[in-house]
Amino acid sequence: MRDNQKGNELQRSLKNRHIQMIALGGAIGTGLFYGSGTTIKLVGPGISLSYIIGGIAIFFIMRALGEMSVDEPVSGSFSHYAYRYWGEFAGFFSGWNYWFCYVVVSMAELSVVGVYINYWLPSVPTWLSALAFLVLITLVNLINVKAFGEFEFWFSLIKVVAIVAMILFGLFIIFFGLGNNGQPIGLSNLWAHGGYLPNGLWGLLLSLVIVMFSFGGVELIGITAGEADNPKESIPKAINQVVWRILLFYVGALLVLTIIYPWNLVGTTGSPFVEIFSKIGIPAAAGILNVVVLTAALSTYNSGLYSNGRMLHSLALQGSAPKMFARLSKAGAPVNGVLFSSALTLIAVVLNFLVPGKVFLYLMSVATIAAIFNWAMILMTHLKFRRAKQEIGTEKDLAFKLPLYPISNYVTLVFLAMVVVLMAYIPDMAYSLYIGPIWILILYVGYKLRGPLK
Repeated sequence: MRDNQKGNELQRSLKNRHIQMIALGGAIGTGLFYGSGTTIKLVGPGISLSYIIGGIAIFFIMRALGEMSVDEPVSGSFSHYAYRYWGEFAGFFSGWNYWFCYVVVSMAELSVVGVYINYWLPSVPTWLSALAFLVLITLVNLINVKAFGEFEFWFSLIKVVAIVAMILFGLFIIFFGLGNNGQPIGLSNLWAHGGYLPNGLWGLLLSLVIVMFSFGGVELIGITAGEADNPKESIPKAINQVVWRILLFYVGALLVLTIIYPWNLVGTTGSPFVEIFSKIGIPAAAGILNVVVLTAALSTYNSGLYSNGRMLHSLALQGSAPKMFARLSKAGAPVNGVLFSSALTLIAVVLNFLVPGKVFLYLMSVATIAAIFNWAMILMTHLKFRRAKQEIGTEKDLAFKLPLYPISNYVTLVFLAMVVVLMAYIPDMAYSLYIGPIWILILYVGYKLRGPLK
């Protein structure tokens, strides 16, 4: 069961620059631009430490996925590996869990696109904006993988430029007093308002829950392996740079932010990024940020539609999904998988306007716990992958090994379990603890109804 079966061949058209930017875009979402204020309220200036801790866990998860992706570069990624090295249900669960997670995330991102457009065009109905962008992104994903790669490259570049600009302007404010009458702000805000960890260790632990969810999407690198033109070179490079991206874009940006503003004032007057751009005298700060968050939402939807089409294609090859999803267009795009995922997103956007938000909150709770399931499955599948390699004597031939195996697997799994427990103490996340087991049961029933896989 490989992607190069006759008639089912995906096109290896993603260049190294595409992979690098897709990896970057996966780690940068609207959570950084708008959601960082909420996290800072929990932990204070120590948010930079929160992202370092979370970043280490993500690095080990990505290296485990990377080891398997380089050894066997297929677009089904961890669903394929779980199926092959763990068993039929593991492959079924991994694939459908990931697919549904990204469908829900895509619904959320698409449903806010209209709000961003209303900033400039308040008379345009939000559903119309959402529909227009849904059609556009769907068409992009139906053309070929190179079209997706180009769109994602430029989407990610806009986000990267915005963050780098914020960091540079922030440094000028801190050390040269730009926008502050030439008076350098200095570093005192890191400890002057209750200390570096004003809410203590408990605040740091609670912040890890939100921090980890902001990393959702980095595993997209593994999905691209099946269409990378040189996966053995581009995948290791992209994954190794994940930790540096986290340090620069999350830790760097939030460190600058908490130095410029007292942590207890951040987010009280809007987005932290708007505050920084306004501070240096850019009157169009809110408009600039609106472009960035609109781009971030479209980037997430673009990536979600791409990965969902590929995941359904892989599940169909396993026998875990209808055969219709294995069909590729002449350009090598999984057309039925893309259209099906897009159609479901459209239904959800309509329901989001017609039905009170409670149902949508429950769906998002499934998505949050599904992200934890994704990462845990990657780590456990890697353990079985490595044991299989040991049994046939090819472990020494692996080109991109996970550091500190197997200790890093077990420590990271314990860390993820701790995050799940901590979710019980955050009201918006507590739903996940009830819905998670129900979601597992639903997938198990679906697997049983499907019957033995072929």
